[in-house]
Amino acid sequence: MTDNTITFSLGNEHEREVREIMLNVYNALKEKGYNPINQIVGYILSEDPTYITTHNNARNLIRRIDRDTLLQMLVKYYMCN
Repeated sequence: MTDNTITFSLGNEHEREVREIMLNVYNALKEKGYNPINQIVGYILSEDPTYITTHNNARNLIRRIDRDTLLQMLVKYYMCN
Protein backbone atom coordinates (compact mmCIF):
# COMPACT_ATOMS: atom_id res chain seq x y z
CA MET A 1 0.00 0.00 0.00
CA THR A 2 1.33 3.43 -0.89
CA ASP A 3 0.72 6.75 0.79
CA ASN A 4 0.71 8.71 -2.46
CA THR A 5 -2.09 11.17 -2.96
CA ILE A 6 -4.00 10.72 -6.17
CA THR A 7 -5.18 13.91 -7.83
CA PHE A 8 -7.48 14.39 -10.76
CA SER A 9 -9.09 17.30 -12.52
CA LEU A 10 -12.84 17.51 -12.95
CA GLY A 11 -12.33 20.50 -15.23
CA ASN A 12 -10.86 18.40 -18.00
CA GLU A 13 -13.63 15.83 -17.69
CA HIS A 14 -16.27 18.56 -17.78
CA GLU A 15 -14.68 20.09 -20.87
CA ARG A 16 -14.67 16.68 -22.58
CA GLU A 17 -18.34 16.22 -21.73
CA VAL A 18 -19.24 19.67 -23.11
CA ARG A 19 -17.25 18.99 -26.28
CA GLU A 20 -18.98 15.64 -26.77
CA ILE A 21 -22.40 17.23 -26.28
CA MET A 22 -21.62 20.02 -28.73
CA LEU A 23 -20.38 17.55 -31.35
CA ASN A 24 -23.58 15.54 -30.96
CA VAL A 25 -25.68 18.69 -31.29
CA TYR A 26 -23.67 19.81 -34.34
CA ASN A 27 -24.09 16.43 -36.03
CA ALA A 28 -27.82 16.27 -35.26
CA LEU A 29 -28.34 19.72 -36.78
CA LYS A 30 -26.33 18.76 -39.84
CA GLU A 31 -28.26 15.49 -40.28
CA LYS A 32 -31.51 17.45 -40.29
CA GLY A 33 -30.21 19.81 -42.98
CA TYR A 34 -29.65 22.88 -40.82
CA ASN A 35 -26.57 25.10 -40.79
CA PRO A 36 -25.17 23.98 -37.40
CA ILE A 37 -23.06 27.10 -36.81
CA ASN A 38 -25.97 29.48 -37.42
CA GLN A 39 -28.32 27.44 -35.25
CA ILE A 40 -25.86 27.16 -32.35
CA VAL A 41 -25.07 30.88 -32.51
CA GLY A 42 -28.80 31.63 -32.50
CA TYR A 43 -29.22 29.44 -29.44
CA ILE A 44 -26.30 31.06 -27.62
CA LEU A 45 -27.49 34.60 -28.34
CA SER A 46 -31.15 34.02 -27.49
CA GLU A 47 -31.06 30.96 -25.23
CA ASP A 48 -34.11 29.85 -27.21
CA PRO A 49 -33.96 26.03 -27.35
CA THR A 50 -36.02 25.91 -30.54
CA TYR A 51 -32.86 26.78 -32.48
CA ILE A 52 -31.74 23.23 -31.70
CA THR A 53 -33.44 20.20 -33.21
CA THR A 54 -34.92 17.47 -31.06
CA HIS A 55 -33.30 14.94 -33.41
CA ASN A 56 -31.02 12.57 -31.49
CA ASN A 57 -32.00 14.34 -28.24
CA ALA A 58 -29.85 17.34 -29.23
CA ARG A 59 -32.11 19.93 -27.60
CA ASN A 60 -32.05 18.18 -24.24
CA LEU A 61 -28.31 17.67 -24.47
CA ILE A 62 -27.45 21.31 -25.13
CA ARG A 63 -29.70 22.45 -22.30
CA ARG A 64 -27.44 20.52 -19.91
CA ILE A 65 -24.66 23.03 -20.62
CA ASP A 66 -24.73 26.36 -18.84
CA ARG A 67 -24.64 29.06 -21.53
CA ASP A 68 -21.95 31.06 -19.71
CA THR A 69 -19.79 27.96 -19.45
CA LEU A 70 -20.24 27.30 -23.15
CA LEU A 71 -19.25 30.86 -24.04
CA GLN A 72 -16.18 30.69 -21.80
CA MET A 73 -15.07 27.43 -23.36
CA LEU A 74 -15.55 28.77 -26.90
CA VAL A 75 -13.55 31.92 -26.19
CA LYS A 76 -10.85 29.92 -24.42
CA TYR A 77 -10.59 27.52 -27.36
CA TYR A 78 -10.47 30.36 -29.88
CA MET A 79 -7.85 32.34 -27.98
CA CYS A 80 -5.62 29.40 -27.08
CA ASN A 81 -5.55 27.61 -30.42
